[in-house]
Amino acid sequence: MRINNQFLRILVYVAIAAVLRFVVSDIFLGSSETVWLQILAIVIIFTIGIGYVFRGTAMVIEETTDVLKDRTKLAGGFLQAFGTAFPDMIIGVTAAIVSLQVRDTDYARAINLAIIAASATFGSNIYNIMHAVWCVWRQNLANFKNKTVLMFPPFKWGGSLTPIKKHHVKPTSKEMDGAIHVLTALTMLTAFAAITMVLFGRVDKSAGLSVEGDLYQLILPVGIVLFILCGYVLFYFRKSHRPESPIAEIQTEERYYDTRGSWRIWLDLILSGAAILLAAESMVHGLEVFAHLTHIPFVITGIMAGLIGCFGEMLVVHNFSINPKGRVGDAIVGVAMDNIVTTLGASIVAIIGGIFLGGNSLILIFIIILAANTMLIQQISRFKNSL
Repeated sequence: MRINNQFLRILVYVAIAAVLRFVVSDIFLGSSETVWLQILAIVIIFTIGIGYVFRGTAMVIEETTDVLKDRTKLAGGFLQAFGTAFPDMIIGVTAAIVSLQVRDTDYARAINLAIIAASATFGSNIYNIMHAVWCVWRQNLANFKNKTVLMFPPFKWGGSLTPIKKHHVKPTSKEMDGAIHVLTALTMLTAFAAITMVLFGRVDKSAGLSVEGDLYQLILPVGIVLFILCGYVLFYFRKSHRPESPIAEIQTEERYYDTRGSWRIWLDLILSGAAILLAAESMVHGLEVFAHLTHIPFVITGIMAGLIGCFGEMLVVHNFSINPKGRVGDAIVGVAMDNIVTTLGASIVAIIGGIFLGGNSLILIFIIILAANTMLIQQISRFKNSL
């Protein structure tokens, strides 16, 4: 039966992620001191983790959120964001927890892990926002030229975008307004985090820290305020502004879930989240070992971790963009919501006490995020004019 095949596929994701976490990461990566074996373990973790586990779970999220949207009346982008932002949060929170565990015995390593936590949670916002800017820009180009355009010219493997007037179901102006409002809130929250880190979070390096330049921390009181603000924004924009999807327009996988009970959909999403958690934990370990082997700065390693964390969201946005089934609006709202959820994760990391950034990296990361938000708002405004 199809249900068995679908459920079995998700169980395979969980099993493979568990092997990456408890066999490849703990045994081959953690216990071995042979460099080539460590490198091989890192390659396996990232190749299988991203190429199979993250890619597969992103498809599950894509296939189920439209059905849940119609049943719960919540925004598809809102539901999508909690699934796709999970890796970002887990990578940051995991790095922060490990940082706290080693703080009393190895303070320098604790700071390095805390830098990974911060640059992963905030840095991940750069990738999916910039990717969304590209997707919406290509969609606007297709609308302007009134013809199909490639996502990544001249390559055909990235798919193509169809003019919006040829889409089966078009997004609504309210969806686009919602996306702009969420992105505006994200800009304000990002600015709040950056300003409070500079004003209240400067770290006294008299303890002998070897970190170059100034070091800033997102302190506990600010983390609590940021958590409350992110929670309020998510709650305020939780409702959907798009009509129910006609059954005739729902593709095969979504029609399959449309005939399943809600408990089954949530079970599949929970299991997918477990697979993401296990794969993300192994990747954090792999990144730390990689930084030691290559002597790459930990902030760069953290930003690389951010790319891993937001890979699922990027896949969902990409798939919704190249498939003309009226879910471009969900994709855009989902990107904005995803970054709110990621910022919520940063506040959780701050509350447990493990998020630091150096002066230069702090400035660059936050400036790029704010600039990317502005570009995406501009592209959404152009897209809205085509509706």
